Amino acid sequence: QVQLVESGGGLVQAGGSLRLSCAASGRTFSTYRTAWFRQAPGKEREFAAAISRSGAATEYADSVKGRFTIARDNAKNTVYLQMNSLKPEDTAVYYCRVFERWGSWYSSLVGSWGQGTQVTVSS
Repeated sequence: QVQLVESGGGLVQAGGSLRLSCAASGRTFSTYRTAWFRQAPGKEREFAAAISRSGAATEYADSVKGRFTIARDNAKNTVYLQMNSLKPEDTAVYYCRVFERWGSWYSSLVGSWGQGTQVTVSS
């Protein structure tokens, strides 16, 4: 089973950028579809972005579309989330997970939630 560790979060001003990393160990990472989720204080965890095993296909939540870009480097066993034009409402803990069925972001998750990485956007 693959293990995932998120990193790259921090404090940034509105309009700024951050790049999150999701490093994998264990089984070959390239066999897994991967997604980023986020959970803001007092809110439900929500889907943010997903990427296919090869990286050819991506999907984004409407709230991040046009500002966030998901990418992967299978040689480095890492998935990235480039976040630009950040807004205070992007403040959340960000998590990466692997999943089995495209479009079934929540119902086909594999493994468990990690620690995540905190992103705080100041106004």
